[in-house]
Amino acid sequence: MELLDLKAEIRTTRGKGAARHLRNNDAVPAVLYGAKTEPVPISVPTPDLITMIRINGSSGLFISLAIAGDTKPVRTVMLKEVQTDIYGLNYLHVDFQEVDLDEKITITVPVEATGESIGVKAGGLLQVIRRELDIVCRPGDMPETIVIDTTDLDVGDSVHVAEINLGADIEIPHEVDFTVLTIVPPGGGVEGDEEGLEEDETPEEASE
Repeated sequence: MELLDLKAEIRTTRGKGAARHLRNNDAVPAVLYGAKTEPVPISVPTPDLITMIRINGSSGLFISLAIAGDTKPVRTVMLKEVQTDIYGLNYLHVDFQEVDLDEKITITVPVEATGESIGVKAGGLLQVIRRELDIVCRPGDMPETIVIDTTDLDVGDSVHVAEINLGADIEIPHEVDFTVLTIVPPGGGVEGDEEGLEEDETPEEASE
């Protein structure tokens, strides 16, 4: 697992005016928290954040965060949430979660379908219903994607979450055996898996 380097500073002022001042000076307000970490208001340089996300994306990033003036010189964190404006052009706020590399955490990982299925060759359509799945594992065991081979799927076949085996070290928590992907007839489609569409977890909100 690669740790990306990022610098940060402690924020001494709070509120919308202070956040606006930071953004006008090439910094993004952020917060650091964790299971054993009290929330710490920080800021990160906007150019550094833009470069990091442009190169690596924003999903499943683990960072070596050096915070000036902090009690710890470096903290291992996960990029938990990035808030942008309605156009997606400007970063408004970032959440970092401190992690212990030896402890399991919940991570959201994209789903990747591979192979050309029997059903698609016959004219059916592949429909990915869940493009991301939550998994529980140690950071070092996190896969970049959850790969599902569709080669043997015919029209009407589906892959449910309980059928996905990522090994003994990775769990996909679920209360309902919902559909992850399916092969539908030409012109068909499903709005969603009524039994499986669980309410998304509400991310921790951080005040500015």
